[in-house]
Amino acid sequence: MPYAPSDGARIWYEETGAGRPIVFVHEFGGDLRSWEQQVRQFSRDYRCIRFNARGYPPSDVPEADSAYGQAHAADDIAAVLDALAIERAHIVGLSMGAFATLHFGLRHPQRATALVAAGVGSGAPREQRAAFAEQSRAAAQRFLDEGSAAVAPEMGMSATRIQLRNKDPLGWAEAIAQLAEHSALGSALTLRNYQALRPSLYDLEAELAACAIPTLLIVGDEDEPCLDANLFLKRTMRSANLLMLPGTGHAVNLEEPAAFNDAVARFLASVERGSWRPRDPRAVVGGASLPMGRAAVR
Repeated sequence: MPYAPSDGARIWYEETGAGRPIVFVHEFGGDLRSWEQQVRQFSRDYRCIRFNARGYPPSDVPEADSAYGQAHAADDIAAVLDALAIERAHIVGLSMGAFATLHFGLRHPQRATALVAAGVGSGAPREQRAAFAEQSRAAAQRFLDEGSAAVAPEMGMSATRIQLRNKDPLGWAEAIAQLAEHSALGSALTLRNYQALRPSLYDLEAELAACAIPTLLIVGDEDEPCLDANLFLKRTMRSANLLMLPGTGHAVNLEEPAAFNDAVARFLASVERGSWRPRDPRAVVGGASLPMGRAAVR
């Protein structure tokens, strides 16, 4: 099995295809298998790399709280690139993996050619931070007390995941079965030290505003906890485009794989051919949206 050595853990990865590299970074409830529908398409033209985060076997499950956190998650992406001798790559993440993707762009900007952050923002608004942290700690204890197999079905019936069950019952069942196999200890430590303690995106406004990496934000319009954060990111990052998928919840790559893959493919193609451009400052409405005179249209 191929492992990338990182700080305090070995990260297990897979690669498929050849060409420009794309790294896929999974969400809390998933693992590298969550990207199957993306790898099947993109590996026709790209070198696709996916890995299991620390705490998700066959990657190591460190037992120390200090071995988990936002910085570790971002740096583990760099460790995988180092293990494969890849200098720069497109980075595509979902939810927890999207947080890691954005932080990778901030911590290692010279190594990211493009960022795709899907379903990012749970618990990010400052007024939600305390409640989100408490919910994360409570969920961590349930993983320890009851095990992953007991917690997985309930997670799958949550307000932002029921959409997948309604659209694709077989895909939903597969995702729940995979979550049920996860390490209860790894899940608990991830919740307690990564999810509960990660900084709010709103506290990173200056850093995000300065980010020049081409970025695509994708969110489902029924992913209520992430809507405001995605609007904040779009307004903050001149480098970001925002796509909202209708009638869609949190796991956008599983719910709408064709739309997700098409949007990511078109975005990456625009970056690669040099036609992607940051937001024109004239597109920012600072009050009146209609011409108020000759000076307004210059």
